[in-house]
Amino acid sequence: MKHFINLNDVSIDEFDQLLKLGLELKDKQKKGIPHKLLEGKTLGMIFSKASTRTRVSFEVGMYQLGGMALFLSQNDIQLGRGESIYDTANVLSRYLDGIMIRTFNQEDVEDLAKFGSIPIINGLTDTMHPCQIMADLLTVYENKGRLQGLKLAYVGDGNNIVNSLLQGCAKSGVDISVASPKGYWCLPNVVEEAQNDASITGAKICMTEDPEKAVSGADVVVTDTWVSMGQEGEKETRIKTFMPYQVNDQLFALAKEDAIFLHCLPAYRGYEVAGSVIDGPRSLIFDEAENRLHAQKAILAMLMGG
Repeated sequence: MKHFINLNDVSIDEFDQLLKLGLELKDKQKKGIPHKLLEGKTLGMIFSKASTRTRVSFEVGMYQLGGMALFLSQNDIQLGRGESIYDTANVLSRYLDGIMIRTFNQEDVEDLAKFGSIPIINGLTDTMHPCQIMADLLTVYENKGRLQGLKLAYVGDGNNIVNSLLQGCAKSGVDISVASPKGYWCLPNVVEEAQNDASITGAKICMTEDPEKAVSGADVVVTDTWVSMGQEGEKETRIKTFMPYQVNDQLFALAKEDAIFLHCLPAYRGYEVAGSVIDGPRSLIFDEAENRLHAQKAILAMLMGG
């Protein structure tokens, strides 16, 4: 694994190794056992989009691994003033041991990997959010004790979260049902790629417009904001379209009695999820947020620890 850009590029074995390493590093951190796997290493963190969890979890993660992280906003580097990705990738490769980038275009992340000579990690793009899905599935595994054969339901916008969820579930043998309104479905090529892995792991993939069908019998229910960064102009239309897809008590009751609820945050109570669900006893959103730290430490260690 040279980079962590798209879960489709991670092998099924590597995916399993990342989950196991994440749990191992979490256990060591909780027990106060030093794990300075990246001592002397430096991670550059490029942010074109605002962040709470991504910045803090990567910065703390590098510290716990014995390394150092540098925060680079688009106002801090020449990339934000028109310098080419080619030049930026080559220059930063001479200074750093790895780069995490949180930006809009998936192509920018791929170009950094293409032109640079150090590991590149996708901290989020409009198309994919692979780090979040590693944390999500780590949380599911912790709670359920397994992944293979579980059913995960995603209800809402066919955005970067569910694109990566499809890939992650397919690689880990988790059945996934996605309910989105017409016109807001996932990328067809992502569904096709996930089907390829699902044919190996036995995972089942269901795409539907019916949220009740998706949630029925689910072990895990996931949703996300209906209005992502850059879509503010569509807010009124999106809210009207997605209100029938709100994860409320009535919809959540269709899942299994021990089903858990996940949301990558930030969440907007009363819109994509009812407060009674997200703040209820089966919501693991803060465990999920914490696991960003441990999942990303596993990614960092595998990429930069050689």
